Amino acid sequence: MDLELSTGQVTALMGRNGSGKSSLLWALQGSGPRRSGTVSVQGRDPGTVPGRVARGLVGLVPQTASDLLYLERVDQECAQADTESAAPPGTCRALLDTLVPGLPGDRHPRDLSEGQQLALVLAVQLAAAPDVVLLDEPTRGLDYHAKEAFGRLVRRLAGEGRAVVVATHDVEFVARAADRVTVMAEGEIVADGATADIVVSSPTFAPQVAKVLAPRRWLTVEQVDHALAAAVPTEHR
Repeated sequence: MDLELSTGQVTALMGRNGSGKSSLLWALQGSGPRRSGTVSVQGRDPGTVPGRVARGLVGLVPQTASDLLYLERVDQECAQADTESAAPPGTCRALLDTLVPGLPGDRHPRDLSEGQQLALVLAVQLAAAPDVVLLDEPTRGLDYHAKEAFGRLVRRLAGEGRAVVVATHDVEFVARAADRVTVMAEGEIVADGATADIVVSSPTFAPQVAKVLAPRRWLTVEQVDHALAAAVPTEHR
């Protein structure tokens, strides 16, 4: 397959279980197996450079974020991330405070909620300032408010000039956060384009608003509200 990622863009990677989404993310990150082909980030392949260099190219948060947490305190995880990424001391902790303000540093990572673990692992990955951020099913276990906050974070990462890829089945999250949708099936890319173009044409990947109002290209309640406000004169509202 060919897949080109752009800085400043959030790409949703979608497809049924077993379609190859996670395998693709790990191959891009450099740890997963590749049968052939190359990956290039800023002219370098994260699978062929030292780990410290690779972390500055691609950061990956796996499906189970806690798989990357192995120390006994939050502060230890942050300090280790700074060391491994050659980042100034306090870098990871500062990132974590922007995601989950006030998380106690002496808390055991295994005692954190799923959302807090996700934030900690993301801070660990971002300490290396990677150009590409890969997120595998990041909204699993998050409630509505946590998911909304995470969507804003994903948009912020893209706004900082990173290429962000989110492998997910969460069509409502995709409708709110993604610029582009890439659909996989049996290890191949079968559809790729602007979010509205892909999800409106697919009953499987369409959010509720799109299902109700198809063939309109509205994906969220906010988009419908904005369209109605623009269509109705002020004196009639």
